[in-house]
Amino acid sequence: MRRALSHPVRSVPLAFLAVIILGAALLMLPVARTGSDPGADPLMAALFTSVSAVCVTGLITVDTATYWTPFGQTVVLGLIQVGGFGIMTLATLLALLVRKSIGLRGQLVAQSETHTLNLGDVSAVLLRVARLMVGIEAATAAVLTGRFWLAYDQNPGTALWHGVFHAISSFNNAGFALYSDSLIGFAEDPWIIVPICLSIIAGGLGFPVIIQLLRGNIKARNWSVHLRLTIYGTLVLLVLGITLFAAFEWNRDETLGGLSLTGKLLGSLAGGVFPRTAGFNSIDYGAAAPETLMVTNILMFIGGGSAGTAGGIKITTFLVLGFSIWNEVRGRDEVTIAHRSISSSSQRQALSVALLGVAAVVVGTLALLMVTDYSLEKVLFESISAFATVGMSTGITYNLPPSAEWVLMALMFLGRIGTVTVASALALSSRPRLYSLPEERPIIG
Repeated sequence: MRRALSHPVRSVPLAFLAVIILGAALLMLPVARTGSDPGADPLMAALFTSVSAVCVTGLITVDTATYWTPFGQTVVLGLIQVGGFGIMTLATLLALLVRKSIGLRGQLVAQSETHTLNLGDVSAVLLRVARLMVGIEAATAAVLTGRFWLAYDQNPGTALWHGVFHAISSFNNAGFALYSDSLIGFAEDPWIIVPICLSIIAGGLGFPVIIQLLRGNIKARNWSVHLRLTIYGTLVLLVLGITLFAAFEWNRDETLGGLSLTGKLLGSLAGGVFPRTAGFNSIDYGAAAPETLMVTNILMFIGGGSAGTAGGIKITTFLVLGFSIWNEVRGRDEVTIAHRSISSSSQRQALSVALLGVAAVVVGTLALLMVTDYSLEKVLFESISAFATVGMSTGITYNLPPSAEWVLMALMFLGRIGTVTVASALALSSRPRLYSLPEERPIIG
């Protein structure tokens, strides 16, 4: 058992569980709660919030702005930062800073989270990731703080706290907000919506992509396949998401119809960005059109870039599967992207991640239907939001029974640590087969 748990891939889920339990214990302290919702179960509220924060999801069963004290909100913010950066990656970075060195096992652990291809680059990558995260969060916090202070008459301390909280929450794609209506009150303010959207996109690209761009790989012809898939896939999904959201909600009085032209444009931007696993909302998704909810489901399930703060099955997974299908239709044995051949192991991994994701959403949706009376449309939205660590809701999270909350916590945990990580952690041993069996071709289709 000790040997099995010492494997880096298997230690990641255990580290997340440990931090979740620690976070729940801190949120259970009387100093963390205001007592504004006496009907809420303190244990379930603390545990659900801890899971949602560590898994950078944003689903909540109690109002973050009113239920938690400043101490409780600080705990939530710390859990978001640790969950976004990665528990094992953070521990490795601390060990590196303290001991000025890192062991092989520590490098393997960090590699499993940062998706570093070269073991020798782990230390440098971790330091770059830390500087990058702090830099983007600080820049976003500066803009938001100034806006809260100058435009909304908040005192400097409150403005700074709100700016820092929403900057960290946005870059980590967490979606927690210090306002009961999330960002609906700022739907027509570009100085709030645009910085948060840019921070979400930056965190959702993934650290390998940002690091490659910072190294000077600006010319597209020098981009790796992963960089091409992430950048082009992000642009296409953003354009499609914004366009379709505007098309479905532009004239609906329940959402964008009553806003000014600026508000409609900002609402459409948010409608294309926030489903990329961020969890904020500037409209009431409980009043959104069915078409909008369907598009949002697709965007949430695909998610953002790999090795970042975003969730979902990831853009690269989706596009690798798309190219595999396209090459199969064209009758090609080899899958190629940008004049590069994609290995069969990468294709199998993409297929495994996608199918395990579908299975998790289907099982979660069925379980929620069994324990609640909500429609399939709302339950499916909630399940995808939890698995993809998005945090959006049609408004049913507050009224779910404890059994449904456990289902959502399982989906959030599974979505954050990754379906492949879970599968690897459950496989206590792997033995290579030293022989090949006779080959057959079953009828497909």
